[in-house]
Amino acid sequence: MIDGRQMKTNDLRTPALLLDLDSMESNLWRMANYFRNRLVGLRPHFKNHQVLSLAAKQLQAGAVGVTCARLEHAESLVEQGLGSILIANEIAGESMIERFVDLSRRAPVLVAVDNACTVVDMAKQAGNRAHELNVVVDLDLRLRRCGVEPGAAALSLAKLVLEKGLKFRGLMGYPGSFRLAPGAEKERAVRSDLRPLIETKALIERAGIPVEIVTCGGTGDYSITATFPEVTEIQAGSYLLMDTEYAPFAPDFKPALSVLGTVISKPSGQRLVANTGAKALSCEKGLPKVKGIPGLRVEAMHAEHVLIEIVDPAAALEIGDVIELWVHYLDSTIQLHDRMYGVRNGEVEETLQIEH
Repeated sequence: MIDGRQMKTNDLRTPALLLDLDSMESNLWRMANYFRNRLVGLRPHFKNHQVLSLAAKQLQAGAVGVTCARLEHAESLVEQGLGSILIANEIAGESMIERFVDLSRRAPVLVAVDNACTVVDMAKQAGNRAHELNVVVDLDLRLRRCGVEPGAAALSLAKLVLEKGLKFRGLMGYPGSFRLAPGAEKERAVRSDLRPLIETKALIERAGIPVEIVTCGGTGDYSITATFPEVTEIQAGSYLLMDTEYAPFAPDFKPALSVLGTVISKPSGQRLVANTGAKALSCEKGLPKVKGIPGLRVEAMHAEHVLIEIVDPAAALEIGDVIELWVHYLDSTIQLHDRMYGVRNGEVEETLQIEH
């Protein structure tokens, strides 16, 4: 509030991270309605917004739990009592494992593993409480990041988990083909990527080991991955806020995140300069676009400045005017801010704290 009145978007200090609440809510319910009455569940990824209240909204809309990539985020989520938590990333080192063991005493958190060393270290750290640790074996499905090879190697690791007294809950895998435009080629690629995951599940079950959880997929392939009867949950995350880099691969969802800036210079009739530089808006994967004003084009990003070409003189702004830029890559941009402002119809409805 300012002087007893509702704060307007234009009252904010710039740069400011804006969340279009109408678009976010549209995305929230579009995904929630897709999973309603399906056997497969939605476990949205926390890293794509890092806001506890947004995770709560996803759970209230029907999500079966929350996925996160960092142990500290899992700790924050547990502290808030926000549902079943999966750390979809490997942890390692005495300190981190000790924290995970402590967290597991407070809530049945799941964690991904892809190597014997971590399993042994977890069991040693937990001692006679090893049975409290819930793990899923992470498979490499052509993403070439983390993950054990599907098949015999995954079975061997699952057996070690049980041998060391930990709870083997299932399998995790992330297809590497999600960044394809919708169509037959994408569907073939996703199905090909998921085949080793499904075959590994069958192999482990033939060895007499139950596979309760098969967690995989994301915003870019949710409607394909969810059709596999073996899959129990989808880790979609980007759908909620969406960015312009991901939007072509997931056209069901609307970009909802922008950065508000101020025009601080107009050196010529061909260029504007605003204060939304790379310290406020990630250009890691490409340049952003101006929101809602045709005839302007971002030509460069500097640390504190964005240089905008005036393509159409009718679109020219003046010094002191505000301007919005679409967030091109939300994961990195969110890391640059401590809060985002939920806006609707030009007014600030709420301030959302970002967990770091």
